[in-house]
Amino acid sequence: MLGLFFFFLLLIFVVEVAIGIWGFSIQSKVVDDVTQFYKETYNKYKEDKQEALRETLHLIQYGLNCCGPFSSEDIDTLEETCPKREGLDVLITKSCPDAIEKFFTSKLHIIGGVGIGIGIIMILGMVFSMMLLFAIRKSQEIV
Repeated sequence: MLGLFFFFLLLIFVVEVAIGIWGFSIQSKVVDDVTQFYKETYNKYKEDKQEALRETLHLIQYGLNCCGPFSSEDIDTLEETCPKREGLDVLITKSCPDAIEKFFTSKLHIIGGVGIGIGIIMILGMVFSMMLLFAIRKSQEIV
């Protein structure tokens, strides 16, 4: 049973490493896809003024504290979807594509650290399960 436990733990570990490598390798594509989605939503809302598009823009822009695809020059166009600013903050508004890239770049280190921590715990689990397996086999030989 412990051998089977070790095998499945090893299998899960290999799958997690493969997914981690794959995710890290396509990070720039994910950022590009999310940025493209934002720009398409922005352009469609400028044309159609649909409520669903406005809510999507509102969520993205408030969540990332940004406004428009090209910084403060777009604030007048779609002011109702942007976070409210006062004073000089109106002039220092960051663009949403920049905010999206910064968000994914800053969170990648956290996700990588958590993944490495889980990987270390899994390796320790595999080592201890093999130690226990060998100890049980050795104790059965003695009896």
